[in-house]
Amino acid sequence: MIDIVGKRHIFYIISLALILPGVISLLIPPGLRLAVDFTGGTLWELRFEQTVAPGEVRDVLGEFEYGDAIVQTTGDRGVLIRAKEIRAEDDGKAAIVVRLTERFGRFEELRFETVGPIVSQEIAARALAAVGLASVAILLFVAWAFRSVEHAVRYGVCAIIALLHDALLVLGMFSILGKLYFVEVDSLFVTAMLTVIGFSVHDTIVVFDRIRENVRRYNNLPFDVVANHSIMQTIGRSMTTSLTAAFTLLALIIFGGITTKLFALTLLAGMISGTYSSVFNAAALLVSWEKGELARLAFWRRRNRVMASTT
Repeated sequence: MIDIVGKRHIFYIISLALILPGVISLLIPPGLRLAVDFTGGTLWELRFEQTVAPGEVRDVLGEFEYGDAIVQTTGDRGVLIRAKEIRAEDDGKAAIVVRLTERFGRFEELRFETVGPIVSQEIAARALAAVGLASVAILLFVAWAFRSVEHAVRYGVCAIIALLHDALLVLGMFSILGKLYFVEVDSLFVTAMLTVIGFSVHDTIVVFDRIRENVRRYNNLPFDVVANHSIMQTIGRSMTTSLTAAFTLLALIIFGGITTKLFALTLLAGMISGTYSSVFNAAALLVSWEKGELARLAFWRRRNRVMASTT
C-alpha cells in the first residue's frame, strides 16, 4: 500500500510550489484582467472574409479614440474586440463599421454586447457574495454531516482549506495568463469557479466519509493508518471520475469557441487541482491536526515573532 499520508509534507510542498507563483501574480496589479462584465464596456465579435491582423483592427479603432481596446483573433478569420463603451445608437459604431469595411472588406457581426458600470459592479458584488456564502454553507454542512465523529469541525475546516487550495491555484493561473496572454475573466468564469468549488468539496467528502466509516471499523488502529487506508480505497474512483470529465473538457478546449475554451480550461484546472487536494492534502491535513503538527507550527511561528521583537 502506498503511504500517501506518511509523505504528506512532500505534497504540502508541492501544493505550495504550485500556488505561490499565482499568489505572487495576484498581488501584482492588476491581479486579474477583468472583462467588460466587471469593468463595463463593449464586447464586439466580428468575422471577416479574409484573415485580419489584430494590430490592424486596433489601428482602425484608434482613429475613433478606442486605441486602448484589446483585439484578439478567434477561430477562422474571427476577431474579438474588448473596448470602452461603444454606443450602438450613436453614429460612433456606424462610423467604425464603415471604416472597417473600407479597410478589410465585408464582415459578419457575431456578437455585440455592452455592459454599463453599474451592472458590472453589481455582477462583481454578487460574485463575491456567492463564493463567500458557498464557503460558509459548505463548512456548516460538513460539520453537521460529520457530527457523529470526534472533532467534526476539523473535517469542515480541512474541506475549506482544500477548497481554497483549488480556488487559489485557478485564480493564480488566470492571473498569470492575463499578464502573459491578456486572458480576461468574465461572469462565466465565476460560474466555472463555483463549479470547481462544488467538485472539490464533493471529492473531499467522499474521502472523509470513508475515513468516518473506517474510524469506527478499525478503532484500534492509529488515525494516520486509517486515513491512508481510506484514501487508497477511494483513489480509484476519484481518478476515474476526473479522467472521464477531463476528456470531455479537453474536447471543448480543442474544438470549442474562445468563450467555451476558457470556461472548459477553468473547469479542467480546477478539477485536476480538486482531485489532487482531495487525495493528497485534505485527509493529510486531518492527520496533521490529529498529531498536533498544526499547533506546533503555530507555536513555532509565535515564538519566532516574540524572539524577533526582543532582538
